[in-house]
Amino acid sequence: MVASTKEVVQWIGSLLDLAGVLVIAVGVAVATVAFLLRYRRTRNLDEAYPPYRQGVGRAILLGLELLVGGDIIRSVAVEPTFQSVGVLALIVVVRTFLSFSLEVELEGRLPWQPKRTIPTVASGSGRT
Repeated sequence: MVASTKEVVQWIGSLLDLAGVLVIAVGVAVATVAFLLRYRRTRNLDEAYPPYRQGVGRAILLGLELLVGGDIIRSVAVEPTFQSVGVLALIVVVRTFLSFSLEVELEGRLPWQPKRTIPTVASGSGRT
């Protein structure tokens, strides 16, 4: 049985969608387990929550990238109609906005801003 190129491309797009969903689900599960272990160890929600939120955010970001890849493959390679490309553009814009918002939230800065560095205290040699 020989599959057409269109079927193979459709299958690859579906695999990317599945991978994106799995990355999000597994990433959230792993971040939740890590959160529960950290909270159990420290009993401090303020210390346990930020890494949990970053883990969930990173899982969502990676999953969104894979989902966009699946959409691009299916929309452009399988059915390159004006309508499908328009729908793809809208999906990409929404997902890009979500990715951008998550990135800003995780990093605490805009992507074009330099990373914040924590100043180190120079060890004094006693000389003046």
